[in-house]
Amino acid sequence: MQTVRLQLNNSSYKQLMKFLQGFNKEELQIITEDNEFLSVQNYLQKELLSIEEGKTEFINLDQLNLELEDVIQKYEG
Repeated sequence: MQTVRLQLNNSSYKQLMKFLQGFNKEELQIITEDNEFLSVQNYLQKELLSIEEGKTEFINLDQLNLELEDVIQKYEG
C-alpha cells in the first residue's frame, strides 16, 4: 500500500472525502491525523531514534518470558 498526505481547504476536503468513500476498506484506508495518531507517531519516532543511536537495550526471548512470569505472578497472588 502507498500513503499520500494532503492538505486541503474545507470545500476540497468535503469533495475528496465524498469521492474516497466510494472505495472499499481493502482498497483504501483513511487515516485521521488526530491527537492520538500524532502522539503515537511522536512516541515511535523517539523509539526509533533511541534504537538508531544505540541507546536501546534489547532482551532475548528467555529474558522476556522470565519478566512476563514475574508480572503474572505479581498480579495473580
